[in-house]
Amino acid sequence: MPKRVQSPSSINLYKQCPRRYFYQYILKYPTKENIHTVRGNVVHEALEKFFDIDVASAKIGKENYTKEFSMYMKRLFDACWSNASPRFQRLGLQSESLEHYQSDSMQMLANWLNHFFADIKTELDKDILFDVAFQKLKPVALEKSYVDNDLMVRGFIDVVHQEGEDIILIDYKTSKSSELKDEYMLQLGIYAMLYEKEHGKYPKKVGLWFLKDRLITINVTPKLIKDALFEVEQIHIATDSASIGEYPKKESGLCKFSTGQCDFYDLCMKQR
Repeated sequence: MPKRVQSPSSINLYKQCPRRYFYQYILKYPTKENIHTVRGNVVHEALEKFFDIDVASAKIGKENYTKEFSMYMKRLFDACWSNASPRFQRLGLQSESLEHYQSDSMQMLANWLNHFFADIKTELDKDILFDVAFQKLKPVALEKSYVDNDLMVRGFIDVVHQEGEDIILIDYKTSKSSELKDEYMLQLGIYAMLYEKEHGKYPKKVGLWFLKDRLITINVTPKLIKDALFEVEQIHIATDSASIGEYPKKESGLCKFSTGQCDFYDLCMKQR
């Protein structure tokens, strides 16, 4: 069976439950959106568009940047949330629940913005111009896609920062936890590996911006990339078959939970 292009999410899904991987990636059964994915898309979109602003044309400077950026982010978020309205309606949530997620999402952006303000102040304290400080903090790339056709693996990196000669790869997270779990370490390792494959050098750091908390970065090491390469090789071996028997169920709390259930829960339970 020919190899299929893998990603951090597909590899982690296989590790959670091979049977779910089989339904989603082998049989390609459709999956449903949920509030976490939709609101995550909205938050990511607002953060991506934030750096489109022309601070000179908007007359933003060291005297008014906190007020102007706060208003700008609020307008961005409201527009992105409104554009996603049909997707939210299809979820069928109660209005109170949707309002909770809307407020919670805006709080994440406000938290990110407060950290951004602190970074700007640090730069301004070096006695440099405001637009120079903003450009220094502006990512060199957003939503960057990397694909390695030899390894058959891809990744979508939210933010690529450059500090001098050093590159830092960042992914935004809207999850409750701000712990660098194993699945996150795999994701970061694959990002570093893909960057090194394309550019011929390691990024200096990789990290996750937990929007409810803070940015956490780690140094890129040969071991981080070696571990990621091992997982990529293993997933290709494990998914070489198209037989359902090669993809056992792994029942856990991810099968059915307080706010929903796995997209393939009913199908799985019928096949017990």
